[in-house]
This record gives sequence, structure tokens and C-alpha cells, in this order.
Amino acid sequence: MADKHYLDWSTVTELVDKLVEQIRGRKYDALLAITRGGMIPACLISEKLDMRNILVASVMFYSGVEKTLERPIFLQFPADPYLKGSKLLVVDDIWDSGKTAMAVRERIIEVNGLPEVAVLHYKPSKSRFLEVRPDFAAAETDEWIVYPWEPEER
Repeated sequence: MADKHYLDWSTVTELVDKLVEQIRGRKYDALLAITRGGMIPACLISEKLDMRNILVASVMFYSGVEKTLERPIFLQFPADPYLKGSKLLVVDDIWDSGKTAMAVRERIIEVNGLPEVAVLHYKPSKSRFLEVRPDFAAAETDEWIVYPWEPEER
């Protein structure tokens, strides 16, 4: 098992600032936060870019410990009229396998929305999608990242 890399809040702020620099000047109709990991980065980005239209997507690929599902279960997702023809900034904390971000991205594209994906960390060696990567990533890593909002004993 890989060593865990624990991030502090100042590191998260630096990563968000890197994303904001990549995104600044682009226009979006809404920001879509992927729960749960993308909620805090999305909030920080929305504050820095003064984005007030924030949507939420709750996607599940796990049915229990070590049990992954092939197809996602969308526990919560914006209705199609909010997505159709809209340019959306999709925010998550990490792109590991990429399954979650791609499921959200594909669902938006299905209704003629225009998604761009932003993550704090991108793990190219773990991604199942060699032809697609996040549109914006603050850092690339192979480390096991533990964010300060995750409830884990140190």
C-alpha cells in the first residue's frame, strides 16, 4: 500500500489558486460540484471567481467496502434543463480512475451540455481513460492523497 500524503489547508489553498489561474477569464453558466470530495474545492473556486450558480452531482460507484459497481448510481443530479446548452465547470478533488468525473461529464454531454472538468489532483497512471484527462488539474501525482476534510486518524 502506498504511503499517504496528508495535505494541510494552506496546501489546498495553493492548489485551488493554481486551478483558478488556469480557469480565470473563462465563462461558465454554472459550477457543478461532485460530492463529496469536490464540494470544498468547488466552494473555494466559486468564492475566488465570484460564481454563485452552483449545482451538485452525487455519484456512487461503491455498494460497500471493496465492492465497486460498473455503472454509476446518480443519487442526485441537476435536471436536464439546467444542463442543456450550458457551459459547466465540473469540480472534484481527485481524478484517480476517472470513473466519477467521466460519468458526470458523459451525462452532461448526453443532454448537449458543455462540461469542463477541474480537479486538485490528477493521477495519470491510475486513470482508466487514456484518451481523456481533466481539462484543468492543479497537480499530477501517484501518491495516496488525504485531504484535510477527510475524517481519518493520522
